[in-house]
Amino acid sequence: MKVLLRNKLAFWILVALVAGACTGYVYRIWHPQEEEVKKFAQEISIVTEIFLRLIKMLIAPLVLSTLIVGIARVGDIRSVGRIGGKALLWFIGASLVSLLLGLVLVNIFQPGHHLHLPIPREHAETVAPANGLNFHDFITHIFPISIGDAIAHNEILQIVVFSLFFGVATAAIGEKGKTIIHFFEVVAEVMLRMTGYVIALAPLAVFASLAATVAQNGTDIIWVFGKLILEFYLGIGLLWLLVLGVGFIIIRRRIFSLVRAVAEPVTLAFSTASSEAAFPLLMERLQQIGCPNKIVSFVLPVGYSFNLDGSMMYMTFATIFIAQSYGIPLGLEKQVLILLVLMIMSKGIAGVPRAALVVVAASLTMFDLPTEGVVLLLGIDQLFDMGRTATNVLGNAVATAVITKWENGFEDPSHMVEQASTLVQQVES
Repeated sequence: MKVLLRNKLAFWILVALVAGACTGYVYRIWHPQEEEVKKFAQEISIVTEIFLRLIKMLIAPLVLSTLIVGIARVGDIRSVGRIGGKALLWFIGASLVSLLLGLVLVNIFQPGHHLHLPIPREHAETVAPANGLNFHDFITHIFPISIGDAIAHNEILQIVVFSLFFGVATAAIGEKGKTIIHFFEVVAEVMLRMTGYVIALAPLAVFASLAATVAQNGTDIIWVFGKLILEFYLGIGLLWLLVLGVGFIIIRRRIFSLVRAVAEPVTLAFSTASSEAAFPLLMERLQQIGCPNKIVSFVLPVGYSFNLDGSMMYMTFATIFIAQSYGIPLGLEKQVLILLVLMIMSKGIAGVPRAALVVVAASLTMFDLPTEGVVLLLGIDQLFDMGRTATNVLGNAVATAVITKWENGFEDPSHMVEQASTLVQQVES
């Protein structure tokens, strides 16, 4: 509760969650007639629909600006040579493992299978064609004819492809590209501010969504949410064991020193649901166990944007859960495509409030899945955010130690305390 009180938005979302569920339950008891319940749900869902429209309004410019900046900055990785290459190798591998583990678990558990939510009218006609999309159509559809057309129709994957080419080309022209990067940095900052404004309306959307859902479906959804949270944290636990196990294979007994050293920053990240809050302390602790300044100061900041193991697992859980909740079958090929899209789209918006939900909303839009499910998850997102944030911090700590080992770079920790304190002071200033 103290954590929620420190985060006013999370507190009001929790209040809205409870109030919405109670409102829907009471209305269902007082008005058991199906027609009245449908009318109530339709009217109150206007608030939810407005919120979703605002979210969709943000997606295209947000993905475009943040991904261009992220890719352009990655172009600098070539200048740091083998450390950058090894870092990218680890980040891509860890991302794929996290996504695959989440995909396997959500298909085994099927947390949304018994929810049976009605498919919104706007998606009713598009679900069948989307599932019948063949490989040729999908591949050709990835590449945009016009970036303007892609933005106008929220064709997210086409925007991603354009951003990849544009970001790489911007990095390739060197000094001349800095003006462009600065422009898109400003655009990204504006979009992040707008995202904050829209997310501030989340309590109203959560209240309306839960009231409508509980009125129509009863209290079964509460049980489904509890099951989803437990299964997600089971997946997080397995991911921790896997990451630490691989770390043990590579850095051997140093993994135990690493776990002891980063226990406090990981706990801080979990309790505040903020990886930024743990960043200075994490840098200090990694240097105290022998990771050199040049590796920590490079790998950790890049990892904060490109190595989000917990967020990857959550995005897989959330996307497939929403499809299951609306009874939309997804074949293996389509699930793998969703997985790859999530991996690409997540590589530029680490600084976005509720970033994982923004990415999930974008992927749902692209695959013609109901974005209404995002509002349901928003009500309990704080509980997910704590687990995925702690996992992101742990994953980046292990990545830094592993790359240090690959570089034969471990130093005597006794000579590094003063160096670590100086670096932390620079970061905080």
